[in-house]
Amino acid sequence: MEIKSILIKDTTREERKQIVEESFGNISASCDGCMAGLAEMYQEYIDGTKEIRDINMEFNAHYIREDLDEKSKRSCPM
Repeated sequence: MEIKSILIKDTTREERKQIVEESFGNISASCDGCMAGLAEMYQEYIDGTKEIRDINMEFNAHYIREDLDEKSKRSCPM
């Protein structure tokens, strides 16, 4: 199995849309309504303006920082 790059420079808009759709399975969000928000999160990748890696890193950074108080907001816990 050949692994193809998912970078914007190596994909077309249609390929990026397919990558996102296949990652979520049911992108239409008809099952429970939660998928629509996740699909929107990756719209910049589909549009070719932001790499999927950057979107994931921003999401994770926001998720981690939300639970910290002001004194513990630093990059290294040591």
